[in-house]
Amino acid sequence: MNTYGTDLFKGAAPYYSKYRPIYPSTLIRFLVEEFSLNGDQNLLDLGCGTGQLTIRFSDWCKRIVGIDMEPEMIEEAERLHWEMRVGDIQWFNGTLEEYNHSQHYHLVTIAKAFHWMDREKVLDELYDIVAPGGGVAIIDNYEPDKTLLPWQVRFNELIHKWYGNERKAGNSTYSHPVTPHQDIISQSKFNLEVHTLPTYEITWTIESLLGNLYSTSYGSKRFLGSGVPLFEREVREAMLEMSESGVFKEESRLSVKIGRKE
Repeated sequence: MNTYGTDLFKGAAPYYSKYRPIYPSTLIRFLVEEFSLNGDQNLLDLGCGTGQLTIRFSDWCKRIVGIDMEPEMIEEAERLHWEMRVGDIQWFNGTLEEYNHSQHYHLVTIAKAFHWMDREKVLDELYDIVAPGGGVAIIDNYEPDKTLLPWQVRFNELIHKWYGNERKAGNSTYSHPVTPHQDIISQSKFNLEVHTLPTYEITWTIESLLGNLYSTSYGSKRFLGSGVPLFEREVREAMLEMSESGVFKEESRLSVKIGRKE
């Protein structure tokens, strides 16, 4: 992540916790069953963001650690955790290797964050702290070949108009890794399994579309400068032309790529 500088998600945390779509309960049930979680195991959520997914395992794990490199994300995770008052969760701002791992983990989750990491190095480090019989679950809904709906095409046109065609990321630009996650896992010490969960529906409003955009590395408000009000007005006008109700539906599908340790 270092190649992108320290401001990759600067200013994104409040939007991240409020507007990022929540993972479906099918994901939690799937991981609980796959890893036989019963309240006795330890879990690590690497690249935990604002911790919504992390907290949802508090009923199923004895001790949880959430790690993220963005201090604002960890601050927001601590705030949400304090409000919910559930689970033994420790939040850590830093890298995997900086944290003092005093125990092994039965499950490590990495949700929509693996692409930012030095994937081979991370899996190598994780292998030593994952308990035998446990594993790493890479969770993603990256579907590059998915056909976009008309409203998504229109929204993306406005993003490109205002943000430019290059996807900004911190002090650099982003390009998705060429080598798929499953190939990286299969080349590691872990044993690869690939699972696809049933589709689920996400409901968007104009407010949540904008908020979700602002939660991303490329859609930070700071890239718009003083143009935020004009951008938002143009988005509202365009999206209301696409749907008078201002409500939009999207079908999404999660993949879970598991690396198991024998």
